[in-house]
Order: sequence, then C-alpha cells, then structure tokens
Amino acid sequence: MAAGVRPLRGLRSVCRVLLFLSQFCILSGGESTEIPPYVMKCPSNGLCSRLPADCIDCTTNFSCIYGKPVTFDCTVKPSVTCVDQDFKSQKNFIINMTCRFCWQLPETDYECSNSTSCMTVSCPRQRYTANCTVRDHVHCLGNRTFPKMLYCNWTGGYKWSTALALSITLGGFGADRFYLGQWREGLGKLFSFGGLGIWTLIDVLLIGVGYVGPADGSLYI
Repeated sequence: MAAGVRPLRGLRSVCRVLLFLSQFCILSGGESTEIPPYVMKCPSNGLCSRLPADCIDCTTNFSCIYGKPVTFDCTVKPSVTCVDQDFKSQKNFIINMTCRFCWQLPETDYECSNSTSCMTVSCPRQRYTANCTVRDHVHCLGNRTFPKMLYCNWTGGYKWSTALALSITLGGFGADRFYLGQWREGLGKLFSFGGLGIWTLIDVLLIGVGYVGPADGSLYI
C-alpha cells in the first residue's frame, strides 16, 4: 500500500511543477499584462462621447470650415471600456466638435506654463514663450501641446495697498522702496530724507498709478 502511495505523491509533485512552468511561460511569452498609461485618465464604463481625448482615436478632417460644427468617427483605444446612451458596450462612435485647431481655442480650454523670470512691470510689456496643453475634455485639431506667446503675468506676493500706504506714511525713510525690494533706492531716500520730500511725493504718484512695482518684476496682488 505504501509503495503505491509514493508514486502517486511523486506524480502530484510533477504535475504541480508542470503547472507552474506553464503559467510562467504564459506570463513571460504571452500577452503583456502591463496597463497603458493613458488608461488612468479614462473613466471605466462611462459614456464614450465624454471620454478624454487621450482615450480615443478619431479620423479627423483638416479641410473642415473653421468655426463650423463637425462630426468625426472615433474608436476607443485598447484597454478602454465605455458605453453608449443605452449603457451598451461600445467601441466605435461619433463625436461632435467645432472645427478649429488646438492653438485657436479660447484661453479657458488650455493650461500654460508660467514664467517667473520676465518683467511684468515694463514698457512695453514683456512676453514669454509658454508651453500650453489642452484640457482633457476638450477636443480639437492638431497637436494638443503647443507654444504660445503670452504677456508676463505673475506675482511675488507684494500688495499694492501696502506699498502705497508705506509710501504715504514712511516714504521719507524709504520704507516703500525697501518693501518692494529696491534696496539702493531705499537707502537713497533714507539718507536724503526722501529727497527733501520731493522724491517722496513723486514715489506716491508713481506707486499710486502702478508705474513703480516690485524689484523682481512681478505684479501686485
């Protein structure tokens, strides 16, 4: 009896090893189980027509008339699941949009990088080259990431009201210039008693109209 049990146990061990090897071969040489990165942006079992642009592939027509409504045939990407209005699984669908390139979209439909190295208070106003990306739910023609020239528009936390109050009350000691980070002008006003009052009055006017701003080139809050 014992002699018959030993071969049976050995056969079970061999079967387990073969099963392990077969699973290993399937995982290593079969289909990849890696999830595409765009799947993280795609809501599961949502409406196909509301999927982000990264989740679908559309057959676009660049000869459409600008500003006119158009319809394009779209297909969901692999590993993306969505449904139609009747909650039935769908792969191919039609999307409605306005004929325009991504760089022609209104400013509310894309996000751009900010620059903290340009002067916002200058004449003429400075511009910088920003990298803009269309929001996920917006559909358009062409590249979804594009460069665009924008006016310098950033703030370092300086308040116009504080600068004006310091200029009126303590401007003779250069407090307004010190607050704005302009140390040389602040020391000049301090040791000249505000230019005998003349410099103080001029700074009140210049800060009041916004001509004099922070030394780092940012805008007031």
